[in-house]
Formats: sequence, C-alpha cells, structure tokens
Amino acid sequence: MNPRLRTAAIAAAVVVIDRITKMYIRSSYTSWDITPVIPGFFNVVHTENPGAAFGILADSPSAWSSLLLVAVSLVVMAIIGVMLWRPRPTSMQTPGLVSVGLALVFGGALGNVWDRLFRGTVTDFLQFFFGSYEFPSFNAADSAITVGAALLLLDLWRTRHQPHTEHA
Repeated sequence: MNPRLRTAAIAAAVVVIDRITKMYIRSSYTSWDITPVIPGFFNVVHTENPGAAFGILADSPSAWSSLLLVAVSLVVMAIIGVMLWRPRPTSMQTPGLVSVGLALVFGGALGNVWDRLFRGTVTDFLQFFFGSYEFPSFNAADSAITVGAALLLLDLWRTRHQPHTEHA
C-alpha cells in the first residue's frame, strides 16, 4: 500500500472510531450513568470536557480558552500534516513508526477539534482507577494521541545513535 494512503487511512480510521464512540456515548449515557466494566478499575461514563487533556483549562471562565485550544490543535495538525505529506525524494521512505505515530496523533487531534468546533466540549467516557487515584476520563481520540506519541518516542529511542540523514 502507498505510504501516504496508509497514513491517511490510519488517521481516517481514528476519526471514524472516535466519532462513532462519542455519538454512542452521547446517545446512550447521561452524565450520571456509570457502567462498571472491571469494578474498581475501569468504568464507562459520560463526561463533557470543555478544557484540554486531563481537564486542563476546564474551569477557565474565558471564552478565549476554547479558541486557544482549537488554534493550538490546528497548528499542531498543520505541522503534522506537512511532516506526513510533504514531497520526499524517492530514495527516502517515511519510517514506519514515525508515520503511524504521526497519523494516530493527527487523527486524534482532528477528532477532538471536531468536538470543540461543533459542540464546544469534548466527550470523554473511559474512566480508570489505580487504587484510590481516579485517572481523568478520556476518549478514543486521546488514546490514539497517546499511542501515537509513544510510537514517536519509541522511534526516537531506537534511532538515537543513527545519523540524522536516515530520517530526513
């Protein structure tokens, strides 16, 4: 498969999964519903997050915070888009982990920006507990961003002693 087509398919799959799961949660759960999946460890819930990841800026009274979050997301998506789809010499291939990682981050960012633009909040529904600690609720887009970032870090770690010309 063409590397650019594969990258676009990964990003599109993330957006589709994110849209479907969020629509399901919004139509099937109220903000008071909790479905224990693994009691004491993992629940499915319905929360609307007006802030950034982990609720950062969620309590900000300023309308500018939402605009700032959308703007930052769009800038990040533009940078990733350039990195993924810029023309490359035929002798250079997009490294696998890098292209998959960037596609996951791009698709996740697009899923969350979609919510912010059209709903004003991001729908979160995955809730985990570690002992008495409640990890902030998140969604499929957040998961894709996290996995994508982990792949990028893994690639950096694997290639840290190789010359930079291999990853231009």
